[in-house]
Amino acid sequence: MLKSGLTCAVAVLCLTAAAFSQQPAAKKARTVPAAAAVAAVADSEQTFIMFEGNMLAVRYSPPAMKGRKIFGGAVPYGQVWRIGEKGPVTLHAEADMQFNGFSLFKGDYTVYVLVDADSWQLILNRQTGAKAAVYDPKLDMGRVKMTLAKAPAPIETCKITLTKTADLAGKLEVAWENTVASIPFYLDRVAVDKEW
Repeated sequence: MLKSGLTCAVAVLCLTAAAFSQQPAAKKARTVPAAAAVAAVADSEQTFIMFEGNMLAVRYSPPAMKGRKIFGGAVPYGQVWRIGEKGPVTLHAEADMQFNGFSLFKGDYTVYVLVDADSWQLILNRQTGAKAAVYDPKLDMGRVKMTLAKAPAPIETCKITLTKTADLAGKLEVAWENTVASIPFYLDRVAVDKEW
């Protein structure tokens, strides 16, 4: 009797262990992958938005004015600017996006800006990591003109924000010194919808 009771208890324990081992693992918090992170910079910032479970994120180390003239001074006109103080700005897309004239496929990219006195161009480039500290135009995914506005007050520290403007659309904004530059984008619905 003791032997059959022990056998039954062992069977119940085995069935319980098997049932628990087939439970899905708890979901981990979503963060930008290491490949898209600013290399071990403690004072880096991140902005992100979600589209139908797909994250678009930007990570950067913000530069500060520190009494300098920025545009046309520390950031010369007619040159490509990497934005980040201690490393390039990274963009991580978990879905394909449309940036006002070109497609950006899901993946990791570096963000640059071509700054002129009256126009800016956002540049998204395939080169990432330490090599992205030096801009290589051969690796550009595309360039798109940004909308410029005057900041209501001087902005001491550069700020990059991603804002959701509709269910499948958003805006990337770069604000520093006396300028706010922005570009709209949207989730590439055809690429996301596998039935099309």
